[in-house]
Amino acid sequence: MTSAASGDSGLLAPGWTGSDAARATGDAAFLQALLDAEAALARAQAALGLVPEAAARAVTGAAVADRFDARALAEEARSGGNPVIPLVGALTRAVGEEHGPCVHLGATSQDIMDTATMLVAVRALGPVLADLERTGRAFARLAAAHRDTALPGRTLTQHAVPTTFGLKAAGWRALVLDARDRTTAVRDTLPAQLGGAAGTLAAFGAYGANDPAALPAAYARELGLRVPALPWHTLRTPVADLAGCLAFTAGALGKAAVDVLTLSRTEIAEVAEGSGGGSSAMPHKSNPVRSTLIVAAARRAPQLAATLYGSLVAEDERPAGAWHAEWEPLRDLLRLVGGAARDAAELAEGLRVRPDVMRAHLDLTGGAVVSERLSAELAAELGRARAKELLARLAAEGRPLAEAPELAGADLDPTHYTGSAGALTDRALERR
Repeated sequence: MTSAASGDSGLLAPGWTGSDAARATGDAAFLQALLDAEAALARAQAALGLVPEAAARAVTGAAVADRFDARALAEEARSGGNPVIPLVGALTRAVGEEHGPCVHLGATSQDIMDTATMLVAVRALGPVLADLERTGRAFARLAAAHRDTALPGRTLTQHAVPTTFGLKAAGWRALVLDARDRTTAVRDTLPAQLGGAAGTLAAFGAYGANDPAALPAAYARELGLRVPALPWHTLRTPVADLAGCLAFTAGALGKAAVDVLTLSRTEIAEVAEGSGGGSSAMPHKSNPVRSTLIVAAARRAPQLAATLYGSLVAEDERPAGAWHAEWEPLRDLLRLVGGAARDAAELAEGLRVRPDVMRAHLDLTGGAVVSERLSAELAAELGRARAKELLARLAAEGRPLAEAPELAGADLDPTHYTGSAGALTDRALERR
């Protein structure tokens, strides 16, 4: 079902094209989720005696995406504002005259659309979480291997005091694990949706259910989704939770990627992507493409999440426009984050670290990178103000601090001033 004609080829989206998340969110996948929602409804109703078992089997057997024309359904959706309306008609015809009346019995379009969206999200988040695990493991290896590899810490773009690459990689990993934990928690709470026309389940009672309130639980069990406490047509916590965890994940991965972009600049070159991308015009270039695509996703994600948060303001019992506004940005977010997680795993597993370059950069300021320590040591003799004034003057003169007679015998080795970076790295790596 994926084709250029369907607008689903990803021509302008190299960040997510070909990813597992892209396949889990494509038109064919979404159509199958809609059909799965309809089939599960029939099975849940059969379990409660609302429809015959044979009808549930017939609906389930007909609910196969390849049997339906997604493009035709999309065009027909314009008349009713959502694809469920034409799909119900097509599925009813496919089921046949005997059991067709059992299709979509008592449900409303939003029940099916919301439920399908939750199914798509659960299915897309599986590969995202797997890639976050890969990324976390790779960053852990980097942190352990470079626990004591010193490099300049940089604040406000300038050399500050020494740190270690191990601590930097441990920080990246901490964000990835935060993203993993948040995403797992959200995925495991995504609910089915079933409320009928205005969230009262009234139609299911009208069709003969002895206990209509039992139907949402049976429905959720059929789908493997969480049982909803209430119909959530205008209570959009699940969508807001998805917005939050996806935007956070994009940003967490973006932090590591933007650091790599900085550290892999030609004039810095402390790290390099394992296999950079080429340039159409400059043969010598090896561009940090994985990092670039991750950062692009991180820049887009907050605005997409904002649209989803905006849909929390949903009027009445079922709103006009609010839930409709969610479909595309949520799918875009799932795709962006899925692609970014894939790229992050590849980035982390292939990253090349250059300790010799890092060590050379520590010497660029002629020992000034440890001026904080020197200031503390000289304060006992000169006082804090005079010590700071002396070191500021020596730095302004631009000569190496080792040549200053006032600092004769001082330890200017920057690798001796990484503080508790090693211990902090060890502590961070204890987290699982």
